[in-house]
Amino acid sequence: MKKATKATETVETLVVESVESARRGRPVIDGSVRQAKLAAQAAKVAAGGSISRGRPSNPTSARQARLAAQEARKASGLDIKVGRPKGSGKPKEAVEVAEAVAA
Repeated sequence: MKKATKATETVETLVVESVESARRGRPVIDGSVRQAKLAAQAAKVAAGGSISRGRPSNPTSARQARLAAQEARKASGLDIKVGRPKGSGKPKEAVEVAEAVAA
């Protein structure tokens, strides 16, 4: 006859204490040009302004006109087609002729 054995689990808990460590990264130099610039940006945002980053868009460009038209179609509930329009590539005959010449 076999004896029934019970499986017992031992649960160990680890106590993790937070340890203060030295400040990591590049040191901050008070009074530097970069810190003055960051402080000016923070003051501008606090006053309700915004910070523009990157290259500004040209509102009269063809791309901006196309994007505005697309947003207008989306707002009016029309179906938005994504991707390249059908038939805008090379004609099939031209592809076959090019493959024949290459071979």
